[in-house]
Amino acid sequence: MKSPLIQSLIEAFRVLPGVGPKSAQRMAYHILERNKKGGTTLSSVLSEAIEKVGHCSQCRTLTEEATCGICVSERRLKTELCIVETPSDVSVIEQSGIFRGKYFVLMGHLSPIDGVGPEALGLDQLALRLASEPIEELILATNPTVEGEATAHYILQMAKQHGIKASRLAQGIPMGGELEYLDSGTLSQAFLARNTLES
Repeated sequence: MKSPLIQSLIEAFRVLPGVGPKSAQRMAYHILERNKKGGTTLSSVLSEAIEKVGHCSQCRTLTEEATCGICVSERRLKTELCIVETPSDVSVIEQSGIFRGKYFVLMGHLSPIDGVGPEALGLDQLALRLASEPIEELILATNPTVEGEATAHYILQMAKQHGIKASRLAQGIPMGGELEYLDSGTLSQAFLARNTLES
């Protein structure tokens, strides 16, 4: 029989996405048997992050500052605003180094079944930005799911009301992908979003 404290530690690890009972047990025993110092560091940093990290006042991403570094940067384009669902989407785009504009993080997507409406996504705050900032293009980078598409469509209507151009990230065949391994939805999207080639 496990000690109550070890069982509590195992259950605590299960809050992480994709971590089942066996993985949680392995993590707990690894820290207790082999890496107590690492566990102490993890505990300390996790506690500090939970206490100090909040949302950026402008883009809503996670930051320990009132306004994140991207929003305060003078080197970022003020005319392009990329709409994403999560702070991790910002990280992925930033790692590519391809986008030089600013962001707005929805912290989710529209889902009436789950009670997630426009207010929960901060779309009132987005409307204020569209009305007051020199934004020329909204880049919709929501996920290609039913909810992500519905969210993109809703924001597209907002952009039209403000006379702002809106674009959607291209979807379809990934670089290095082979046709035989694609699902029909991805292949359909690739055909619909095909480009004309210049000779």
